[in-house]
Amino acid sequence: MNFLEAEVLQWVTETLLILTRVGAFFLAAPVFGSKLFNARARLFLALLIALLLKPHIQLPSLPDALSLQLWVMVLHEVVIGVTAAFAMQLAFQVAVLAGQYIAMKMGLGFASMNDPSNGVSITVISQYYLMLITLLFIAGDGHLLLIRLLAESFVAMPLGSSVMSAKNFWLLVSAGSWLFSAALLIALPVLASLMIVNIAFGVMARSAPQMNIFAVGFPITLIMGMFIVYFGFTTFLGNYNRFIQEGFNQLRTLLNLG
Repeated sequence: MNFLEAEVLQWVTETLLILTRVGAFFLAAPVFGSKLFNARARLFLALLIALLLKPHIQLPSLPDALSLQLWVMVLHEVVIGVTAAFAMQLAFQVAVLAGQYIAMKMGLGFASMNDPSNGVSITVISQYYLMLITLLFIAGDGHLLLIRLLAESFVAMPLGSSVMSAKNFWLLVSAGSWLFSAALLIALPVLASLMIVNIAFGVMARSAPQMNIFAVGFPITLIMGMFIVYFGFTTFLGNYNRFIQEGFNQLRTLLNLG
């Protein structure tokens, strides 16, 4: 078999464009973008998916290799991949932010630990919630759905022929308000219950001023918070389904998948 240099260069350029969007998506997406996911395995998976998608993608006429126009197309694919991954990442941060709310109210704001998946310090409640929703996401084949939506994006947003509008970016910015409201929805039962506990301690402090309310209130608040979090798991699955579905809806909207 004889291959011309121009044919090889064309094949490499087409594969590079597909790999750019897939690789950028995997770099920031939940589960795939975790630091626990081996970088070589992530690169191999991105390359494998790019090679599998290439025969099924309608490729446009590409400019010359190493031209400015081609690098603009590469940058555009990076923006699409990272933006789509960030939209889904917001759904995971709902649980992390809810854990921060609960931990601060319980008095566990000082009990922080390093999150190995993101490389930042978060509270122990947030870490527990993050591990829980990650396991639920994988058990529900959410990672496979992410790959499917990524593959469908090459049909809705072909290579080099579509540009993300300002409306899509504004939708992503507006998702920040949804992030805080969804986190507050999850944490609200615990916050309201602990507020009632704190009001009771306030009444005790007024009726018995000689009592050291800080020494008595901290362990009781901590124990009551743990009990309320435990009983709150009865509604956790429903809340998880709600905000993960919202995350997928935002991802579909950004990728023009309807």
